[in-house]
Amino acid sequence: MAPATTVAAARRLVGSPRRMEAPRRRPSPSPPPRKLRPISEIMARARYAVVERADYGDVKCEQCGSGELPEELLLCDKCDKGFHMKCVRPIVARVPIGSWLCPKCSGHMRVRRFSQKKIIDFFKIQKSCDGKRKCSSNQDTRKRRRRPRSLLLLKKRRRLLPFIPSEDPNQRLKQMGTLASALTALQMEFSDDLTYSPDMAPRCANQAKFENGGMQVLSKEDMETLELCRAMSRRGECPPLVVVFDSCEGYTVEADGQIKDMTFIAEYTGDVDYIKNRENDDCDSMMTLLLATDPSKSLVICPDKCGNIARFINGINNHTQEGKKKQNCKCVRYNVNGECRVLLVATRDIAKGERLYYDYNGYEDEYPTHHFV
Repeated sequence: MAPATTVAAARRLVGSPRRMEAPRRRPSPSPPPRKLRPISEIMARARYAVVERADYGDVKCEQCGSGELPEELLLCDKCDKGFHMKCVRPIVARVPIGSWLCPKCSGHMRVRRFSQKKIIDFFKIQKSCDGKRKCSSNQDTRKRRRRPRSLLLLKKRRRLLPFIPSEDPNQRLKQMGTLASALTALQMEFSDDLTYSPDMAPRCANQAKFENGGMQVLSKEDMETLELCRAMSRRGECPPLVVVFDSCEGYTVEADGQIKDMTFIAEYTGDVDYIKNRENDDCDSMMTLLLATDPSKSLVICPDKCGNIARFINGINNHTQEGKKKQNCKCVRYNVNGECRVLLVATRDIAKGERLYYDYNGYEDEYPTHHFV
């Protein structure tokens, strides 16, 4: 016979809901709402197909409405509309190789914002203390003072001046950020030196002694200025320049501070290749590096995969007087330690906010600049 349960025990059992009810489950957290992409972004990245017309004889330019000069009419590979090379903005100097999209269909890539760490990593900036920097600058000043020159000699040969970086570090980061955004938009890598790829011209082909008629040698004083500017660039002390996008000119460069006449701005960099390999290239930024006696040995700089801010400095229309007035810098080829190099130098004082321009036809008159803005 089971023992009788006391009243207190019975009450304890009856009044204990925890023993009689099943354990309650905590509600599971609801998943975060999915962030849906806008339809405009989906359509911009979607694949497209163009149904070709049976006859393109009635194609007209969407900008000027004219069907004249059919050899200069470009057809967009997405909307199948026509545009004159001189009417589209930015202007197309040469017929592009491969597919081409009009400005509306291509859409301008978003300008990426880079953090301070990403800018330092992008340009591979080397950290150094201020004391060493000031010390090197003072030593450089003392060296310059030890070489007095007569006034007559100074008038005959003007020396290069080093660029003066902006004093504010945040302003310098902003300047480098605009260059990083432009290079990233064009899927380019930053390089402050000439690069030699295995499938292009080797470095041994870049010899100033091959130049037809010889090449001017960079003086020892100007060599010191060049090395000083290169050392400043490695420390993140860039020239006071910003890259901006213009609807007519594309990417272009503006002065973010005062730049004096004869100031070294940048070296023109990129891949070095034989000019014979680039005869049918549609790159609009190729620069002559070497004009050899043997044309098969002539070299060009091609900043389509890597380069620096020099790639975004635009050219002038040297067929008009107004175009020539815009020029404020020039490209000069020098013999630097036996190799050919191209340096960009200011030809007059450049004010803050002024855009930089030079003449593409510094050595030849083959580049078509009569359509330039």
